[in-house]
Amino acid sequence: MSALIDSDLLFPPEPGIRSIARGLYATVKHLPIVSPHGHTDPRWYALNEPFPDPAQLLIVPDHYIFRMLFSQGISLESLGVTRLDGAPVEIDGRKIWRLFAENFYLFRGTPTRLWMDYVLSHLFGVEEPLTATTADATYDAIAEKLATEEYRPRALFERFNIEAIATTEGALDDLRWHQVIRDSGWTGRVVTAYRPDSVIDPDFEGFSDNVDRLADLTGTDTGAWKGYLDAHRTRRAFFKTYGATSSDHGHPSAETANLSDAAAEELFNRIRRGSTDEREKRLFRAQMLTEMAKMSLDDGLVMQIHPGSTRNHSAAMMARFGRDKGFDIPTHTDYVSALRPLLDAVGLEPNLTVIAFTLDETSYARELAPLAGVYPALRLGPAWWFHDSPEGMRRFREMTTETAGFYNTVGFNDDTRAFPSIPARHDIARRVDCAFLARLVAEHRLREDEAYELATELAHTLAKKAYRL
Repeated sequence: MSALIDSDLLFPPEPGIRSIARGLYATVKHLPIVSPHGHTDPRWYALNEPFPDPAQLLIVPDHYIFRMLFSQGISLESLGVTRLDGAPVEIDGRKIWRLFAENFYLFRGTPTRLWMDYVLSHLFGVEEPLTATTADATYDAIAEKLATEEYRPRALFERFNIEAIATTEGALDDLRWHQVIRDSGWTGRVVTAYRPDSVIDPDFEGFSDNVDRLADLTGTDTGAWKGYLDAHRTRRAFFKTYGATSSDHGHPSAETANLSDAAAEELFNRIRRGSTDEREKRLFRAQMLTEMAKMSLDDGLVMQIHPGSTRNHSAAMMARFGRDKGFDIPTHTDYVSALRPLLDAVGLEPNLTVIAFTLDETSYARELAPLAGVYPALRLGPAWWFHDSPEGMRRFREMTTETAGFYNTVGFNDDTRAFPSIPARHDIARRVDCAFLARLVAEHRLREDEAYELATELAHTLAKKAYRL
C-alpha cells in the first residue's frame, strides 16, 4: 500500500489465515463508508471552505493527540488549544507541527499512530516517517494540498466514498449549517443527531437557563413536566426534518428509572427548583433515559447510550480550557440492574432500537452480550473511544460474539471529530473484522461463504440498517 502502511496491516501472521483475511478484505475495502455517529462540524460541508493549516486541521482539535503530549509535560497552550480566559496560546501552525513531529515517537503502538500514518500516506502522499527532521517538508506538502479544490470538505467527502454521515448537535442548536447544506443543492448526505444532555443533566453547566431556552424555542411551558416532555418531542421532530435518525445520550452511568407519572412530575419539579441533592439529580437523569426511549418508540429515532465516562476529571483543566480536552476517564459501569427499568418498559419492543456502548470492557461478556442476546430492542455499539483500537475491536468480537452473535451488533462507527481520519478508522475496523472472520473459517467454525457475507454486513450493511440510513 505504502511505505507507512503495509498491505497486510493487522492480518494474522499465520500464512493460511492471512490468505483468507486478504480475500475477505479485498471484497470490503472499497465499500462506501456509513458514518452514523460522529462529531464532525456541519459548517465544513455547508461552507466548503479550505481547511486551515495542517496543525489546525490535524492537531489542535484532536484530544487523542494533545492528551498524550500533555501527559509528557507539553502544555496545551503550546499546542494551540484555546483558553477560556483568552490568554495567549501558540498560533503559529508550523511551530505547533514541529513540536508534534518532535514528539511523534510517543504514539508508537497506539491507534493514533495508525490513523496519522494512514492520513499522511493515503490522503497527503507522504512517504517518509514523521520526525523532527521531516517536519517542515511534511507540513509544506500538506499545506500545499489543503490550498487546492481537491482538498475542500465536500471533495474529500466524495473522495472518502462516504455514503452518509451523521453529525451530533445539542437540543438547542438551530441547525443552521444543515439548512445551508440543504439550500446549496449539494448531494452529499449529512444528517444530524439529537443530543439533549444540556437540557437533561442537572449537572450540565447552565442547565436551568438551557431549559428556559428550550421553552423559548418550542413555545411550551418547560416549568411543567408535561410541557417539558412536549418540548423534547417538538425538538426531536425538528431534528428529524434535518435527517436525524438517532438520538445520543452521554450520561455518567447507564442507570435508568421508570417512575409513575406523578412521581416523575414531582421529581422534575424539585429539579426545576434547583435541587442540589445528588440522588435526585441521578434519578432524574435515569428517568429521562427511559422517557427518551419511550419517545424513540413513538418517533422512530434510534437511541444511543454512551455511558461510563467521568467527564472533565480535572477541575483545573475544565476551568482553564473547557470540555473535551482529554480529561474524560472511563469508569466501572453496571448494565444488568441499571438498564432493567428501561428494558422493563420498552425492551421487548421489536420496533425500537437502543444501542448501548461501554467504556467498561469487563461488562461485554458478563452483561452486555447476554442482554443484547435476548432483548429485541437492545443492540451493542462497537468498541468506542478508549477502545477504538485494533486490540479493543478484537476484544469486542471475542467477548460478544459467543452470546450476542454478529447481528445484535451495529457494525462500526468512527465517533470522531477528526474528519481526515475517517477512512483510516473504517479501514482498520474492516481489517480487524476480516482477520477475526478468517480465524473462524480456519478453525472450521464458519463456512467461507458465510464469512464473505458477514464481512460486508460488518463493514457496511449492519450500520446502515441499525441507524435506519
